Amino acid sequence: MLDWGREVAGDLDLAERREWLCTNGIGGFASSTVAGSLTRRYHGLLVATLQPPLGRTLLVAKVEETAEYDGLALALGTNRWAGGAVDPRGYREIEGFRLEGTTPVWTYALADALLEKRVWMEPGANTTYVRYHVLRARGSVSLQLRALVNYRDYHATTRGDGWRMDVAPVKHGLRVTAFDGARPLLLLAEGAEARIAHTWHLAFDLARERERGLDAVEDHLHAGTFRASLRPGTALTLVLSAEAAPSPDGEQAWRRRVSHEEQALAAWERAQPDAQRAPEWIRQLVLAADQFVVKRPLAADPDGMSVIAGYHWFGDWGRDTMISLPGLVLTTGRPAVARRILTTFARFVDRGMLPNRFPDAGDAPEYNTVDATLWYVEAIRAYHAATGDDGVLKELWPVLEEIVRWHREGTRYGIKQDPADGLLASGEPGVQLTWMDAKVGDWVVTPRIGKPVEINALWYNALVALATFARRLGRPAGPWEEAVERVKAGFERFWNKDTGCCYDVVDGPGGHDDALRPNQIFAVSLPASPLSPERQRRVVNACARHLLTSYGLRSLAPGHPQYQGRYGGDQRQRDGAYHQGTVWAWLLGPFALAHFKVHRDAKAARAFLAPLAHHLADYGIGSIAEIFDGDSPFAPGGCIAQAWSVAETLRAWHELGMA
Repeated sequence: MLDWGREVAGDLDLAERREWLCTNGIGGFASSTVAGSLTRRYHGLLVATLQPPLGRTLLVAKVEETAEYDGLALALGTNRWAGGAVDPRGYREIEGFRLEGTTPVWTYALADALLEKRVWMEPGANTTYVRYHVLRARGSVSLQLRALVNYRDYHATTRGDGWRMDVAPVKHGLRVTAFDGARPLLLLAEGAEARIAHTWHLAFDLARERERGLDAVEDHLHAGTFRASLRPGTALTLVLSAEAAPSPDGEQAWRRRVSHEEQALAAWERAQPDAQRAPEWIRQLVLAADQFVVKRPLAADPDGMSVIAGYHWFGDWGRDTMISLPGLVLTTGRPAVARRILTTFARFVDRGMLPNRFPDAGDAPEYNTVDATLWYVEAIRAYHAATGDDGVLKELWPVLEEIVRWHREGTRYGIKQDPADGLLASGEPGVQLTWMDAKVGDWVVTPRIGKPVEINALWYNALVALATFARRLGRPAGPWEEAVERVKAGFERFWNKDTGCCYDVVDGPGGHDDALRPNQIFAVSLPASPLSPERQRRVVNACARHLLTSYGLRSLAPGHPQYQGRYGGDQRQRDGAYHQGTVWAWLLGPFALAHFKVHRDAKAARAFLAPLAHHLADYGIGSIAEIFDGDSPFAPGGCIAQAWSVAETLRAWHELGMA
């Protein structure tokens, strides 16, 4: 499905528009463009996690390849330079590009010879393999591989002039130590000659960073050169690793990667009766889902697990993890992983709240979200519905009771149940607590102080879930059922008779907010709805009429004076549009499920997801982007691969298939 020839690979604009991603299950990744050019600070062959799943550090930017054959010497790489030049233009030698699972594979035409390159990561290790295989030739193909290295935080850029790294020979290659105390980097290629180099390549141009108004010039160090001559049918594997003793055997490493992905697909096939009939793009999303699931080892829980919210620049966020959990690991047949994530996050509950995010620098978790904790309850409900595991309910019941107690009595940032109507209020000036959380300096773009509609839909569902859990555990359910009825009655206040749908926020500083946003869809799509069937139908129809696009729901209706249909520019411009019209792919799954709930046509509801099949061949190939423009043609933006975009598409697809 994801297979192109020169019509894409030979066109620099098209080849740079498409980015590939490999991951290692502990937060590290490798990523770049089909063309081979670096267009982001996040591009590199080895972005290692030095404190899994964070501490992400760029160690290897790229490998500059030159192939010599039958008197020809062809550069296979592509670089953009700050002065505007593109040199070399190795994309012109690419005859084909494809994904095998999540592995990018290039074929280069060298006269009548054909050279294949593939890149993958070792599951559970900071190791990337780059394998070159001569598929066809009349004689030997000589390769010269120049490794360009770095050692910096993956959010930063480097100016390398004057920086001396220690480059030393080791068996099968070189060891690079960027500075005293740095994690050593191994560059290994069994069967190749390795020579030390120490030349800074200055002023790479990072086009995507320039578009985002950020520093767009980068330097990388040519640390060493590998040379080898390959006969037809033979291969050479370059190993790039921050591990102490990576395996140099490329054949065995490739078999481990293939086995890892086969196991992921097999688990999904066992879990889903319709998996064998699923289209190829859904199968690809199952592999994409695996890329977000990571280990988060803790001193008290070395087997802890979490979810990376998005690649390239997000870490693991509480909200994103809990929204994504059902689609990423329950839909794909990995309930043991789901349980591990739920128990890992239980250790971080503080004052009745789940962390919003874990900072990259390893600082204390940030507790500035009102919805992450409520999505946690929903993730527990989904896990129990899928597994019937009463043991996890018994284990987490004290945590759940503590969560509700804090929300009733009050916790951080004004989060508290209003005794007058049972609804959950939240927010203070200067903070952003819901998923619409853009903030630039002191400017909170969508503060949503008061009682947001999706927060109270989640609050209602949480109480319904706890009533069910109480009955399951043989505990009194009556008080929980009374709380459910009280919130349901209070939810009546969200109905806007003038517009025929829900207010986005009630009791805000300026009164009720009647802006048409997608948040009300959760009052329909969540398992328990506080709305009557007729009102559910009207909510779905309003979202369909004003917010629905091919790739998700707009975050604000186009008729609103603050609507912005294009996402781009510097940080202030981008964040100003982020939730003011920008389309969010993760909302398409809940919309499709809500549409089915009110119209009872599973085939029609599933069809809303179909345009994403085409999207998998664009932007972050094989995955789903974070966001899209609000205006046609709905160009993708933000992260090239977003956990909840993938998760909610998978979840909705399979739930609708079982309807």
